[in-house]
Amino acid sequence: MKYLLLLLFPLLTICGQNSNENQQATLNQDETSGITTYYLIRHAEKDRSDAKEKDPVLNAEGLKRAENWANVLKDIPLDLIYSTNYKRTKATAAPTAKLKLLEIKLYDPKKLYNSDFKKATKGKNVLVVGHSDTTPAFVNAILGSKKYLDFDDSENGALFIITVNADGNTTSQVLYIN
Repeated sequence: MKYLLLLLFPLLTICGQNSNENQQATLNQDETSGITTYYLIRHAEKDRSDAKEKDPVLNAEGLKRAENWANVLKDIPLDLIYSTNYKRTKATAAPTAKLKLLEIKLYDPKKLYNSDFKKATKGKNVLVVGHSDTTPAFVNAILGSKKYLDFDDSENGALFIITVNADGNTTSQVLYIN
């Protein structure tokens, strides 16, 4: 028995090394497999003091929420940040962009998830900041189905996480952050 163990030990050690090498190869393959993850949020609370203002800034609560989004997203290795060209969406994205040392790229909410956007974001982790109607519409465009309805105007804490696998299959979840 003692000799059998002496013979098996090197064999088990070699198998264990191969197993570790296979695990490492699998990890490396996942990193380059083309999996894309989108994190989509609506802008934080806007200043409603001037009803005529078409492009309001964030109010004090909104500025706090924007900082909180940066905290929520701090451990996510974001590659890109997109925002519509409005003060409130850019201000919501700004703390995260500053933390991640990323430029905020603008997108046209009328051209959601087009081929250029898909190509630019493939295989990356992407934050997209939009509005009560464009964020669910963007999510639905990625999913290829109308799964989510527009937000109520008071909803500013929803985080959609959409994963697009290399084969095109998608998964989605929504988290509500206070």
